[in-house]
Amino acid sequence: MRLWRTWLGVLACVGSAQLACTPIDGKSSGGWEQDESSSVTSMPAEGLEVAPALVLNDDGGVRPPLPPAPVPGFQPGFHQALRGSFSVGGVTTFRLRIPIARAGERLQVTFRAGDGSLTLERATVARAGADGSLLSAPSPLGFGGKPGFTTGPRTLVTSDPLPFPVKFREELAITFEARGALAASTINAFPGSTIRPGTHAMASGALSGESFERSVGVATVSVEGPPGRAFLAVGDSITEGYVDEHNDVRNAWPALVESQLGVPVVNAGVSGQGFYDALKLLDGEVLAVKGVTDCLVLLGTNDLGEDGAEEQMEARMLLLVQRLQSFCRVWVSTLLPKEKTNYGSYALVKSQRLEFNAWLRAGGTGAEVIDLEAVTRRPANVHLYLPGLTVDGIHPTAEGHRVIAAEVARVLKERGAL
Repeated sequence: MRLWRTWLGVLACVGSAQLACTPIDGKSSGGWEQDESSSVTSMPAEGLEVAPALVLNDDGGVRPPLPPAPVPGFQPGFHQALRGSFSVGGVTTFRLRIPIARAGERLQVTFRAGDGSLTLERATVARAGADGSLLSAPSPLGFGGKPGFTTGPRTLVTSDPLPFPVKFREELAITFEARGALAASTINAFPGSTIRPGTHAMASGALSGESFERSVGVATVSVEGPPGRAFLAVGDSITEGYVDEHNDVRNAWPALVESQLGVPVVNAGVSGQGFYDALKLLDGEVLAVKGVTDCLVLLGTNDLGEDGAEEQMEARMLLLVQRLQSFCRVWVSTLLPKEKTNYGSYALVKSQRLEFNAWLRAGGTGAEVIDLEAVTRRPANVHLYLPGLTVDGIHPTAEGHRVIAAEVARVLKERGAL
C-alpha cells in the first residue's frame, strides 16, 4: 500500500501547480507520500492513461505530434486499353516489355481475355535487359494460389500480390504462356516484345522468338507504395501514340508527361475511338483501374464530319465527364488541328471542331481545360499544324507529342498542384 501511495504522490506532484511536495518521513530518499487523509486508498480498477509526450520547438512552443505515415496502397504503374483480340490455338509464350511508372515493393498484374475464352498456364515477372534478356530471375505470379487460370471473353483477372521491388520508369519483362483469345492493342507500340510457340515462361535468357509489338494480354500493372497522384489518359490514336506503322508507347504524350512530372500517366487511348465507344466500354477500360486520381480526356477528333455531330459531341462529352467525376478529377483538352478528313465533309469538320473547342474553353463541361490546339496550330490558320508537328495532317509527329506533353505538364504544374 505504501508503494502505491508513493506513485500516486509522484503523479499528484507532477500534475499539481505546486513547486514541491513533502518527502516521506522528511528524508531525501527520492520517494514522495500523500497526506494520510487522502481519500485514495486502493488501486483504480482500470490502468492509468498516459498523455502523449509534447515536443518543444526551438522557440519553446509546443509542437503537435506528427501525423501518421500514409498507408501504402496499389495504384497503376501501367495500363493499356486492349480493344482488339488476338487468338492462338496452342500454348504460346508472350514476353511483353513495358515501363512501370510507379515505385513500390509489391505488384499485381491484371490480364484481359479477348473475344473468346482464355487459358493462362503460367506467368512470370522479371527486370528487362537489352536484346530480350532478363536482369533478374523470373518470379512466378499466382492467381488465388494457382499458377494460372481459365476465363471467359473480355474478362479481367488480377494476380495475387507479388513481392517485387520496382523503381519509377523501370522496365519489366512480363512473360506468360497462354492459349485462346487475348485482348490486344490496336497498334504496334511495344518494341522489344516477342512471341514464341511453346512453354517458356521460366526462360531466363532471351525468348528467341519473333518480334510482336502489340500490347497483348496485360491490361494493368498496379504497384503498392505510398499514395500519390496517378493520371489516366482517355483518347484515340493521338493518345495511344500512333505516328506510323511502328510506334513506341514510351514516346506518346502521356508517357512524356509522366517522365516530366514523375507521376504515373497511364494510357487508355484506343485508335479510331470516338465518344460512343469510350462511353460504352468505360467500365472495363477506365473505371476498372483502381487508384486513379486524375483523368486527362483528349477525345472527339473521330466524331467530326457528320450533320449534327457537334451537338452530339457536347452531350456525350458532358456524360463522359459526369461518369468520370466520381472516379477522378477531370481535365479536358481542346481538339488538335485537322488538316483533312478521311470521311464526312471537311467543311463540317472545320466548323464543328471550332465550335466544340469554343464550347470547351467557355467551361461547357465544368472540368479543367487544357488548350492543346493553342500550342499546335499555326498563328495564321487554326486548321493547320505548326510546321513539323504532324505526319499526315491528323496525327502528331514525335515532336508534336513533345509539344503536347510540355503543355499538359505546364498546366498540371500550375493548376494541378504538382
